[in-house]
Amino acid sequence: MEAENIHPSVKVAAGEAPRLVCILGAESTGKSTLTRALATHFDCPWVDEYLREFCDQNRRTPEAHEQAAILHTQRQLEISAQQQGLQQAKRYVFCDTSPLLTAIYSEFVFGDTGLYALARRLQLNYALTLLLAPDIPWVADGLQRDGEQVRGPITERIIRELADLKVPHAPIAGHGPQRLRAAINAITSIDSI
Repeated sequence: MEAENIHPSVKVAAGEAPRLVCILGAESTGKSTLTRALATHFDCPWVDEYLREFCDQNRRTPEAHEQAAILHTQRQLEISAQQQGLQQAKRYVFCDTSPLLTAIYSEFVFGDTGLYALARRLQLNYALTLLLAPDIPWVADGLQRDGEQVRGPITERIIRELADLKVPHAPIAGHGPQRLRAAINAITSIDSI
């Protein structure tokens, strides 16, 4: 059995490619902070959220027709990081969000459900998804933040999608070291899978 293609022309035998771990949650749930902390703890590569770069470069949030490109760019960054991790013999690649969140926000903001089919298939690539609870204080973060009121509805959509997909996922809650410990424990549990 072979793992997913990490590059269209390269197949990697199962067990060789680093496992992708997705850090997923609504806005201002600490995804970026936890992603980097996990990458440091495990000494593995990580993938930043491309939406942040898009907003910084364009000085605005994306329009409906730009959502698909954001989804694809996020996935390409994951592929590159997985290739880097493979070359460096790393166990994991930590991904700050996933294409699924782009699809969820596309529906939430624009009423567009067209990205779900691809995003759901791509969510199957993660060995584990860490679902961050919206239990830390909401913090404004420039253009990317819609407001604290969207965290509940977005979290509910994520929970529903992960349950429907039946992918391995773990809820992560708490503050600071407690949150990091919970994530580390969830990740080390996948080594036995």
